[in-house]
Amino acid sequence: MEDLKELRKSIDEIDEQLVALFEQRMDISSRVADYKIENGKSVFDKERENQKLSHLCALGRNDFENTGIRELFQQLMSMSRKLQYRKLTEHGVLGNLPFIEVDDIRKDNVRIVYQGVEGAYSQAAVLKYFGKDANMFNCQTFRDAMNMIADGAADYAVLPIENSSAGIVSQNYDMLSEFENYIVAEVVVKIEHCLLGVKGAKVEDISTVYSHNQGLMQCSKYLDLHRSMTACEMENTAMAAKKVAEEGDITQAAIASRNSAELYGLDILEDNIATSGNNYTRFIVVTNQRVFVKGAGKISVSFELPHESGSLYRLMSHFIYNGLNMTDIESRPVPGRTFEYRFFVDFEGNLNESAVKNALRGIREEALNLKILGNY
Repeated sequence: MEDLKELRKSIDEIDEQLVALFEQRMDISSRVADYKIENGKSVFDKERENQKLSHLCALGRNDFENTGIRELFQQLMSMSRKLQYRKLTEHGVLGNLPFIEVDDIRKDNVRIVYQGVEGAYSQAAVLKYFGKDANMFNCQTFRDAMNMIADGAADYAVLPIENSSAGIVSQNYDMLSEFENYIVAEVVVKIEHCLLGVKGAKVEDISTVYSHNQGLMQCSKYLDLHRSMTACEMENTAMAAKKVAEEGDITQAAIASRNSAELYGLDILEDNIATSGNNYTRFIVVTNQRVFVKGAGKISVSFELPHESGSLYRLMSHFIYNGLNMTDIESRPVPGRTFEYRFFVDFEGNLNESAVKNALRGIREEALNLKILGNY
């Protein structure tokens, strides 16, 4: 039986050799970067890397070693590319990203669109960000709002993107990739759902409850306790309140805000019925201009990946290597492509920072359809 200390000593000696070889490899990678800078060559050569991996894996003695060799050299190649991206940035080869830095988001003499009717939480988000004198108008659907800013009928749209208890508004994530519109700010609104009915109605009278699907999800526990109530989705919580007020049916109620009750002359049958008392919705402010405020500290991007093992892991390494803190990741199915996904990532940073440029350059070369959704 060999002595454990001697075995560990042998591993330490090999590891020191590996470090020295790694440094040699990085030195050569740096010279490769110099050549590519001088000759305008791309950093990522997928075909060359695949050929090299196939050759190296064939040197292993068994399947376990072949897999380990592939993983080891994928990481070495990845580190080499990141070194090359850094040198490109240092030499000014990466240039500026197609976004214009501004001192402030313009709020005066602008038109803001929100989805729903008066009293919607989206309207509350508009007022919170743009102020009580905001020149705002409403539309029926989120798509209408995106079309209006794309066409120039409005300067900004304010859209819900995520709720603290019900999760993401998937439709709006999808449209961020579909439209050439960009996030310039975000605003968080506390959601306080109430059960609203016509004057004189009581909770036991209600058989049908209307609200936006997020409102229904956020109050799912309350609805579970009232099985006699049938939930029906509408485009917006305030639209639900308006419908109940207009139809005047004592058996109908809406899940909406206290403000909607005042606007549409409804009674609050039950207050604060959301499952979670800590209920907030994050809204995004979107425009058709590629601008970002000086000092912005959060970036949102979307991208697709090759449908192969380890592709997401390799892409995430660009954030890790460049010291960027990723704060959120979501996935959505890619239309028309079975079991393939588009990823949405939020991370801390500013488009003027070298680390951000390095990471985005690496992701752009290795992912599919990278889009910078905004810096805010």
